Amino acid sequence: MIFLTGLVAATAAACVLASVVKGGGPVLGLPLDGQLLGVAATGVILAFAMSRSRNISTFLKIFVTIFAVEYGLTGLTFAAATVGAWPSALSGLTPPGSLPAMLAAFGVVVVLIARIPVIRQITEIADPFFETDRTRTVPLGPLGARVVRESALGTGLVVTLVVLNQLQVAINVRLSFFNRDFFNAIQSKDEAAFWSLLIFVFCFWASVFVISALIEYFLESVLKITWREWLTERYSANWLSRGGLYRMNLVGEGADNPDQRIAEDVRAFINLTYAYSISVLSTLSNLVSFSIILWMIPASFVIPGTSIVAPGFPFWVALAYASLGTWITHRIGKPLVRLDFQQERHEADFRFSLARLREYAEQVALLRGEPAERQILGARFTAIVQNYFAIVVRNLKLTTFTQSFFQASVVIPYIIVAPYYFGGQITLGVMTQTAGAFSRVEGALSFFIARYQALASYKAVVDRLTTFGDAMRRARALGSQPPHIVHGRSAGGDLVLNGLQLRLPDGRQIVDVAHLRFEKGRSTLVTGPSGSGKSTLFRAVADIWPYGEGRIEAPEGARVMLLPQRPYVPSGTLRTAVTYPALSGSYSDDQIIAALKAARLSHFADQLDADDNWGQRLSGGEQQRLAIARALLDKPEWLFLDEATSALDERLEAEIYRTLRAELPEATIVSIGHRSTLIELHDARIDMRAGDNGVSSPQPMGQAG
Repeated sequence: MIFLTGLVAATAAACVLASVVKGGGPVLGLPLDGQLLGVAATGVILAFAMSRSRNISTFLKIFVTIFAVEYGLTGLTFAAATVGAWPSALSGLTPPGSLPAMLAAFGVVVVLIARIPVIRQITEIADPFFETDRTRTVPLGPLGARVVRESALGTGLVVTLVVLNQLQVAINVRLSFFNRDFFNAIQSKDEAAFWSLLIFVFCFWASVFVISALIEYFLESVLKITWREWLTERYSANWLSRGGLYRMNLVGEGADNPDQRIAEDVRAFINLTYAYSISVLSTLSNLVSFSIILWMIPASFVIPGTSIVAPGFPFWVALAYASLGTWITHRIGKPLVRLDFQQERHEADFRFSLARLREYAEQVALLRGEPAERQILGARFTAIVQNYFAIVVRNLKLTTFTQSFFQASVVIPYIIVAPYYFGGQITLGVMTQTAGAFSRVEGALSFFIARYQALASYKAVVDRLTTFGDAMRRARALGSQPPHIVHGRSAGGDLVLNGLQLRLPDGRQIVDVAHLRFEKGRSTLVTGPSGSGKSTLFRAVADIWPYGEGRIEAPEGARVMLLPQRPYVPSGTLRTAVTYPALSGSYSDDQIIAALKAARLSHFADQLDADDNWGQRLSGGEQQRLAIARALLDKPEWLFLDEATSALDERLEAEIYRTLRAELPEATIVSIGHRSTLIELHDARIDMRAGDNGVSSPQPMGQAG
């Protein structure tokens, strides 16, 4: 930003110097060129704004950089041309004085909007992509492939797309003058001019516009998919790191439906952020460019009913008309932000209920729970319907106004200029150009009106991603501030718990462990009534339970695995389900088959590549044995079984424990169970007993069996 600020300041100084050389005026009593001073003044304002905003968002900094560089190039060119230092052969490329001033104004606008809270909310989501150091390989056709930083790729694409957008605005301005000359040729019956303008002006610039639009579409598609891939991976990584997947369920508000937020909201955010950043730029360019055309109309407009001359009267009418319409639109449409947010949440809740129903289809069918499920689904869908009709009613009101607004705007410019056309002050070409310019200016000023419904949806998307990001940060921060559970390394090979107090999310204490040692190589059974904190103790050892304080010391580099009562079975092939959470290719077929046979699942050994819904196809006992097969493959040094064999009969359960001892002789097994038959399968036993205060503490029971 320092270099860019210096460039802008130097350009402004050059314009001041050129103003002195050119002369004119007088301005402030001095013979100075007023137009050059105007260009310099806008540059000074931009330089000041940039110097005060060095911490501006990375995403918005791209736009400020573009405008600052363009201001420097066009400002220096205009200054050189004004004092006669610009080559005459390039006179056709001399920019008007309004162009650098307009670019400087755009830069100032970007700096100012960066301070708006909702813009900061958007850029906090967008910025990390344009700051990442991650690289990717970009194929360049016959030029081969190049490895580039994704931030550099994204920045380059945005810059190119902005320049293309500016080119398209310039073409539209040029076609506006074509439109004027074309209708003048029709009015004067000038056939030669008619065909010359049609072939050499319209066809040429229309072709350039089409080519630029095709390039823009391709580059826009590349930017969107690259950006979405990065942002999706970022949210997914945060969600799936440090127990975030589990802890997100503990933080409450903002953590609902993470699947929808990652899949749908990320895509919508990128599409809408791109659309509005580029479309706002196009809107500003159209506003300034066509406002100048309205000011240049060769007619002395007077305020109706008076003799007061009003320079640029069509522009002021467009400004007043659009301002009134924007205010009314906002008053009508403001509730849509809240309604759209709620609609997405109701839809996601309904989809989640359907998915859960499919997952628990057998349990529902066995309980004959279909009527209850219909009632539950009906209630959730009723919420969708009610909110939907609230949106419909609000949109009807909004659409009634906006459609009336835009229909009236078509004839307003003709009403304004018709008296001057019929009075002979302007030509037909000027009349049509005025109508076109008025439409562009009014359309730019009515940006908020035309897109209010979409903007409401955009704000809802931004709010959902913001609350999701906040929820993930809160989930990762759980248990990080003292007093908290400290996970350290034990000097020996044992697992040691000291001064450990475990609490529920509401702060109520449920477990108190003054000192507990799980000896390496000595299998231990943890017993106790339901609700005594046995599973919570295991979760704390696994470092996913954040509520509490104390210290848990595990052997240095120890590989720990915890098998819950109900295993997770991912979709896909049986091979994927057995080897989870290992990555694909971690085990050979022989190893997988051997693990299945050891877990008493040999009848599935020939179905490794069968793609099925194994979570529903396998019974509860088979799912637990599948988890045992995972442990046999992973070979952990510490294996925690949280009622991981409760669905097996006692004989098969005993066989599984003997298999674990035989196949994992170096592993220390710690189990939670209620069956008395488990006692003889372990070396020691710990019983969780509740005190008078309801807090459970572990009580060693000596030799188990």
